[in-house]
Amino acid sequence: MRTRTRLAALLTALTTSAGLLTGCGLETTYALPFEVGPGSVRPVPELSGVDIAVGSKDFTENIILGYITEVVLTAAGAEIRDMTNIQGSNSSRQALLSGDIDVSWDYTGTGWISYLGHTDPIPEENAQYEAVRDADLAKNGLVWLPYSKVNNTYAFAVTADFARTNNLKTTSDMVELIGKDPAKGVFCLETEFVSRSDGFPGVAKAYGFDSRSVQVKIFGTGTIYTATSSGNCNFGEVFTTDGRILALNLVVLEDDKKFFPQYNAAPVVRKDFDEAHPQVAKVLAPVVAKLDNDTMRKLNAEVDVDGKDPAVVARDWLAREGFVAAG
Repeated sequence: MRTRTRLAALLTALTTSAGLLTGCGLETTYALPFEVGPGSVRPVPELSGVDIAVGSKDFTENIILGYITEVVLTAAGAEIRDMTNIQGSNSSRQALLSGDIDVSWDYTGTGWISYLGHTDPIPEENAQYEAVRDADLAKNGLVWLPYSKVNNTYAFAVTADFARTNNLKTTSDMVELIGKDPAKGVFCLETEFVSRSDGFPGVAKAYGFDSRSVQVKIFGTGTIYTATSSGNCNFGEVFTTDGRILALNLVVLEDDKKFFPQYNAAPVVRKDFDEAHPQVAKVLAPVVAKLDNDTMRKLNAEVDVDGKDPAVVARDWLAREGFVAAG
């Protein structure tokens, strides 16, 4: 396989109303340090030499998913243009709509609420997926391929010791505990989460506890994990696929009343691209089916905790699973 060039920092800003690229960092390039060959993903004649631009948003998980897509499609024979690390969800979305990228990963809850403008999420994963799939295709001509078990939504996390001592497995268990012992109701939350309807007030209403009766400490997103681990609070607001959950030995409490929106990750392509290259969906399907929250936490931790290159992390996981052969 030919060495591919990474267009780092490309698409740093997009003019949403006109769909035009501005401020592109084309001068920065990076050659990926490896080649890949086929494993269970075999060369597809229809994709041989086809130019496919793969994009991603600018956070670890989405970048890894972008590279997983690039490595798989390379093994299938496509010529990949690496356009990962687009700054912001709206910019990544606009790049897909305008044709500057051909495939990227997005989240069902983001599509439903942020892009399509709905205020009420749909609680069940498949129902939420089907709703955003059908609406986005009809309104914007975007095709949501089958979704993965990766569900990067909100949750509360506790230390393993605290969970074991207090027999905590679900958010309902948490509410029962702080009802019996209000002093244990100490939460580390982000500023925005404290006031959002799909944040702390909504959780309190759905689960039936008074949010004013507990102690809330405000932290930045990253510091919540360490603050929870070190005992500054008993319950921390987390994202369910964050690698720091594993690194800090935290336990995620199940949202047993399904309050939080579903944010299942899925590849998204334009209708014209899907019709021209239906093989892409077939090649990605077994890889999408293999991904889940535990896997994603481990991959995220390899980047955010161990400092590995996300492209290498993606390649190595695919090789371990037998999808590709590492060069």
